[in-house]
Amino acid sequence: MRVTNGGVKRTLAVLTAALSFGVAAPAVAEAAPSSGWNDWDCRPATAHPEPVVLVHGLGANDTVNWSFHAPKIAARGYCVFSLTYGTGVLGPAVGGLASMRDSAAELGRFVDRVRSVTGAAKVDIVGHSEGSTMPAYYLKYAGGAAKVAHFVGFGANYRGTTLGGLDALAKALLTSVPGLGAIVTTACGACTEYLAPSAFLDDLARGGVHVPGPAYTSIVSKYDEVVTPYTSGILNEPGTTDTVLQDFCPSDASGHLSQAVDPNVTGLILHALDASYTPACTPFTLPL
Repeated sequence: MRVTNGGVKRTLAVLTAALSFGVAAPAVAEAAPSSGWNDWDCRPATAHPEPVVLVHGLGANDTVNWSFHAPKIAARGYCVFSLTYGTGVLGPAVGGLASMRDSAAELGRFVDRVRSVTGAAKVDIVGHSEGSTMPAYYLKYAGGAAKVAHFVGFGANYRGTTLGGLDALAKALLTSVPGLGAIVTTACGACTEYLAPSAFLDDLARGGVHVPGPAYTSIVSKYDEVVTPYTSGILNEPGTTDTVLQDFCPSDASGHLSQAVDPNVTGLILHALDASYTPACTPFTLPL
């Protein structure tokens, strides 16, 4: 079935604005419990004992980034929670701007809250874009490995991005315009951390991104136009699983943003969380 319904298009339009221009949807602290998402009365079932914590990308918020995947994950019987982290000068509806080191500590506090409220020993983390990079740091350096069973990243980015070659221009501006580096670091610490080489990326890569304990899954698209090269999201380490969307579903034309509304990504997430779930390839033609 061709995925072209109006709901997906509207979701993608809002998502594109949020991630591309930093203009997120109206600030909503948490999704309504009626959606089965951010229902703090939810208690994990035996079949799915780990609550799922969803982590959005740079410039987004949890409501926008997870409006497609979150209800579908919850419908499979998971307790699903999300947060908007790393907010700053653009207000509470635009997240992921703070240094990823600080955001990792914020994520840790949220994970502890979820564990405390639900009584679960561990959670599963699913993240998009920066929502893969920052949690990887949390697992490696902030005690997260002992608290996470499955870690799934899509549109993943563990080595930074060239932004199709624009990184060279960005670096030139940061070094040649007096004071610009300090301004950008203050407004978007995560942005400068993504420009390799950076101390953050060096720390994340040292000895390998993966740490023992959690099961790591990384989902990438050959057509990703934000994470370039797309192989920045491939871990290729012991204890990790890498999936290229087009190897699973050749007809999938998903780029970076559209992975947030891609049913094939939903299926791969569900399979990573529970190997007994068998995903199906659905033709998908939103290339953004």
